[in-house]
Amino acid sequence: MKILIVDDNAGMREMIRMQVCTDDDNVIECSDGAEAVALFNQFHPDLILMDIEMKPMDGFTAAEKIFERDRNAKVVFVTDHNTSAFRTKAKKLHAVGFVSKENLHEIKNIIQQ
Repeated sequence: MKILIVDDNAGMREMIRMQVCTDDDNVIECSDGAEAVALFNQFHPDLILMDIEMKPMDGFTAAEKIFERDRNAKVVFVTDHNTSAFRTKAKKLHAVGFVSKENLHEIKNIIQQ
């Protein structure tokens, strides 16, 4: 599987990789939404694991731009901010999942669906 991990914290990207990815996965990482959009166009990942709060472009804006290019893109938001407002926004964007960084193991369940 081709996976794009997007988080402005390198340590968190590593934790996500260790928790979710296997040796068979082709993984690319980046640190902001703008970079994620560019890499999406080049890499065409099967799955995007996207933080929400990043600069200069946040994860919601990046996801909107990605969905403009590919309505079937699979985005899972991975965030410290497990709020109903963020969950609602993710749902409106048609994300395939929303996971708190405290529960990274839930990403595997989403992938298996």
